[in-house]
Amino acid sequence: MDAARIGVLFVCHANLCRSPLCEGIFTDMVRARGLLDRFTIDSAGCWADGGQSPHPNSVEIAARHGIDLTQLRSRGVEPDDLHRFDHILAMDRANLDDLQRLRRLSAFGPVQPGKAKIRLLRHVVDPAAQGPAADVPDPVRRGLDAYEATFALLTTACTALLDELAHA
Repeated sequence: MDAARIGVLFVCHANLCRSPLCEGIFTDMVRARGLLDRFTIDSAGCWADGGQSPHPNSVEIAARHGIDLTQLRSRGVEPDDLHRFDHILAMDRANLDDLQRLRRLSAFGPVQPGKAKIRLLRHVVDPAAQGPAADVPDPVRRGLDAYEATFALLTTACTALLDELAHA
């Protein structure tokens, strides 16, 4: 990754619902502000089966808002992501725990912690949020209304994140 670019990685469980939706929203916002050349944006899942298309409901909700997710494919979080990205944003506390474990565990000895600042996405908006209020709920196996609510949460958080990073 170009050292001058800000690397942002969004992480959920399987990289099918929340994180690709968030990647699409954030990319669209960055593009609208004319800042694409300043960012590298990606998404991944702690337990992703690589190469899968985003969930059809995420694709539909994004399309309703003029965002195309059809070219995205799932991938798993890799240890190198801790070094490649400046900001890794977890969708919920379980994802955050998985990322923190990745940062400190290895069968081969200590892991270099990497440069990434790892935090909950909703902490960008409210750093004091705790419990369920700190999570972006997973809309999987729920209706389109749940995906629309997820879209709204992600849009609020992405706006705050872009405001923070664009002025950094």
